[in-house]
Amino acid sequence: MKTKNLMFGSLILILIISCKPEIKKPVETAEEEKVNIETPINTLTQAEIEEGWLLLFDGKTAEGWRGYKKEYLPNGWTIIDGTIHCIGSGRGEAGNKEGGDILYNKEFQNFTVKLEWKISEGGNSGIFYLGQEKLDYIWKTAPEMQVLDNEKHPDAKLGKDGNRMAGSLYDLIPAKPQNAKPVGEWNTVEITVYKGTVVHKMNGENVLEYHLWTPEWNELVAGSKFPSLNKDWADVASKGYFGLQDHGDDVWFRNIRIKEL
Repeated sequence: MKTKNLMFGSLILILIISCKPEIKKPVETAEEEKVNIETPINTLTQAEIEEGWLLLFDGKTAEGWRGYKKEYLPNGWTIIDGTIHCIGSGRGEAGNKEGGDILYNKEFQNFTVKLEWKISEGGNSGIFYLGQEKLDYIWKTAPEMQVLDNEKHPDAKLGKDGNRMAGSLYDLIPAKPQNAKPVGEWNTVEITVYKGTVVHKMNGENVLEYHLWTPEWNELVAGSKFPSLNKDWADVASKGYFGLQDHGDDVWFRNIRIKEL
C-alpha cells in the first residue's frame, strides 16, 4: 500500500511540475544590450577603429600632449585615474607658473572630436580647436567651448544671454539647451568642424551651430571682447591644434578621440 501511495504521489508531483508555466527571461533589445556592454574608458571599440577614429589619450601617459609653446607637459598637469587632470592653483586666470594650456601635437582641419570633462566646485576651463601658436595664449587664436561650474563661477552670469556658460562658444554663442551636469559628474562633448561649419554637442544634444568666415560670424566677433585682444581673431585658421585650458581650477578630461572628415 505504501508503494502505491508513493507512486501516486510521485505522479501528482510530475503533473504539477509539467503544468507550471515557463518563466521566460525578457529578450533584450539591441539598444539594451548596447547599454549593458560597457566600453572601457580611453579605448576605441572595433567599430570606431574601422570608422577611422584616433585615440588622443590612452589614460596612462601624456604621449602626444605638450604645453602651449612647450615641448613637454607642464607640471601643472598630471595623468591620474585614467584622466588628464589640471591641478588647480587657486589663482584663477593668473594660473600656475608651472602650468599653462596644453595641446595635442597635431593640427586638424575637418573633424569630429569627442571627449568627457568634469569640473571642480567653482571651476572654469575650456576646450580649444583650430588653435595657433602665434601669440602668447591659444585662446587669442582659437574658438573655445566653455567648461564651467554654472552654479558658482561668476562667468555664468557674465557675457550675453549665457554665452559664458558650459558648452557655449565662449563669449559668442550660448549653449541651448543648457544641459551641463552638476559639479563632480562627467559631461560628454562632441565638436564637429567641417569647412567652416561648427557644431557643439553636449550630453547627447546639439547645443549650438555657427559658420566661420561669414558676414554673420564677423559681426558676432565684432560685438565680443576678442577684437581688443587680437584684431585678426575673426579670421580663425582653417587648420589648427586641439587644446585644453588651465584656468587655475581643477578639471579632468578623458575619453578623448577624434575622427578626421
